[in-house]
Amino acid sequence: MERHDNPFSPGAGSPPPKLVGRDEILQQALTALARIKRGRSEKSILLVGLRGTGKTVLLNEISKLAEEQQYQSVIIEAHEQKTLPAILLPELRRVLFSLDSGKNISSLEADLAQLFIALGEAAKDRETAVAIIIDELQYVKEEELSSLIMAIHRISQKSLPVVLIGAGLPQLVGITGRAKSYAERLFDYPEIGPLKNQDAKIALASPVEKENVFFTPDAIDEIIRVTEGYPYFLQEWGYQAWNIAAKSPIDLSVVKQATTASLQRLDQSFFRVRFDRLTPREQEYLRALAELGAAPQRSGDVAEKLGIDVKNAGPLRNGLIKKGMIYSPKHGDTAFTVPLFEAFMKRIMPMQKTTK
Repeated sequence: MERHDNPFSPGAGSPPPKLVGRDEILQQALTALARIKRGRSEKSILLVGLRGTGKTVLLNEISKLAEEQQYQSVIIEAHEQKTLPAILLPELRRVLFSLDSGKNISSLEADLAQLFIALGEAAKDRETAVAIIIDELQYVKEEELSSLIMAIHRISQKSLPVVLIGAGLPQLVGITGRAKSYAERLFDYPEIGPLKNQDAKIALASPVEKENVFFTPDAIDEIIRVTEGYPYFLQEWGYQAWNIAAKSPIDLSVVKQATTASLQRLDQSFFRVRFDRLTPREQEYLRALAELGAAPQRSGDVAEKLGIDVKNAGPLRNGLIKKGMIYSPKHGDTAFTVPLFEAFMKRIMPMQKTTK
């Protein structure tokens, strides 16, 4: 089959050919946007989920919904090497200027709440609203996140038309709670997980059917099994299967070849770029976690597998959480934030290193 006709689009934030299984979340966002623009009380939204679940795609879709409702949108991605003001303030300044508010914000850089109020008042005067959309929120420093939450609190109290739509890894829920105890009253935290089986089948079958190509049922079942239904991986396996198949239908033998090709590409890019950011000791920690299995593991068990005291393992664990590699599903547990990363660690570090 012709590669230039391949409908699948694996990539960071790349929109899939068919977005499925997210209608409830998009409807929730649409409701929040409509109510906040009308000056009615509604929580802002923070999407939480593992890597590869499509959080960035959803943020982009919500941005489109905001634009359809004549919102002014600010879209940024938080970065662990940059402060929130350095990323956010230029965009907020741009929106204020576009609202022709006449407000000078150069003296407001130290007070995010005042800036948000200025935005909200300018938007209200113009009978519009502002959507502030921030990806990778888990990288925002806790004191900066505290200021952001306080700013949202202030505009909520004044019923000003400004909404925050954010996304981050699962630890974002705990981070916001520590930053401000009242965060749970300001935000909803929809969990973005793998697709349900029926949605995953549609995500694979629908795009190729438009090209008069079909998967056999067992081929689709195999892709869902090996990808665990994660949207990013569904796109990768679909992409590779299309390129390998000589003709329709795409059958199980093709999918098994696609698995080899997909893992090779993921090992060289999606997984590898994350692995290369780690220190040798951090790599050893993740290898020990992988040895225990893909499910969440007790932190003490990981330390024991490493051959060190749990207190000595603490700084390693905290560093990996800050880098977005692991999170704590519940107190004392540790799990990967990247699906299928456990198997990658076993492939790239087949001989476990331990420190006695």
